[in-house]
Amino acid sequence: MQAILRLGCRHYSLTSRIPHYTAISLLAAFACATSAYLFLPSAPSRAAPTSATETLSPQHFTPSTVLSTEDTGPDTKIITLRIKPALVPSHFIRETTAPLTPNTPAADRRIYSIFIKDSDIQVERAYTPLQCADKEGKIQFWVKKYEHGEVGRWLHEKKAGDVIELRGPIRTWDWSWRDCEGEWDDVVMISGGTGITPFYQFLHSLFSSPASLKGHGRTRYTLLHASRTPMDLPPPSILDPLAKFASEYSDIFRMRVFVDLVPGGCPSIAGNNALELGRIGKDAISQSLELKQMGRWWWQTNTKAQQKKVLFLVCGPESMINAIAGPYGRNLSQGLVGGILGDMGYTPKNVWKF
Repeated sequence: MQAILRLGCRHYSLTSRIPHYTAISLLAAFACATSAYLFLPSAPSRAAPTSATETLSPQHFTPSTVLSTEDTGPDTKIITLRIKPALVPSHFIRETTAPLTPNTPAADRRIYSIFIKDSDIQVERAYTPLQCADKEGKIQFWVKKYEHGEVGRWLHEKKAGDVIELRGPIRTWDWSWRDCEGEWDDVVMISGGTGITPFYQFLHSLFSSPASLKGHGRTRYTLLHASRTPMDLPPPSILDPLAKFASEYSDIFRMRVFVDLVPGGCPSIAGNNALELGRIGKDAISQSLELKQMGRWWWQTNTKAQQKKVLFLVCGPESMINAIAGPYGRNLSQGLVGGILGDMGYTPKNVWKF
């Protein structure tokens, strides 16, 4: 039964209940290197040239044109950019990328980000596109404007026809980082705000393939997403496809969406089974692992959650990451696992903070 949610000026169609030291040292080294590469300023990136004729690459900036911007909330927009199709690298073209399946080699199951440069002050920031570029060279981003976020505020001022320089794509996440663990039993993605974008990119790549995924692999995916208020939720263009996947692939994927509060003047969500009021806490996380509580045959298992091979991926505001998985380490390294997941006994081999 399809539940239609009307909140403020937005409509949401959600089709299902969105109810040994060596290892750690190696992981820490990998995390430090990755974080430094992705997030810390570097002379080559600041001095990277701009080329309008070379293929999009991390080594230089490529001009793109703003096709459209769409307000999706008080401080968020969907921004659509376009680069010349001939300049899109083959591995970053949506239609020609081999569909992901549970049998896809781990190194090929990637999440990409793109650096966007504020040409006014020559500062860049990495953003996660919602999907790889299409055959026309179009790339979409869901961008939030922060009071002290220079690049985000600059992007929100851009209009159709403006030129924006891009660098990338950068491999933000590679599923082979824990390949020695074998296949995961459960992958739990926890996101807040625009932190849903890397998970949307991966899930869309995984489930939009015409080939049925049922009967292939054993990994089960759960997405727990939280926004502050109903008006801060991802737009229907993001939530609806995920809800559709949760309905069509209910044997291996489910999604739950939370809001912290409902301000005065907003419709109540009481009785609406599409949203849950409250923050993502230990109960919600435990329910995603104590699967027998969820009433589906494939949740019927006597295996304790602690005995499963479980991976948690966390992306969102820093305060949320701290509460769920503990703070980053020095220089944006992964650090130790704290917060709720730490209290539950999980370690860096089970948790990755975006």
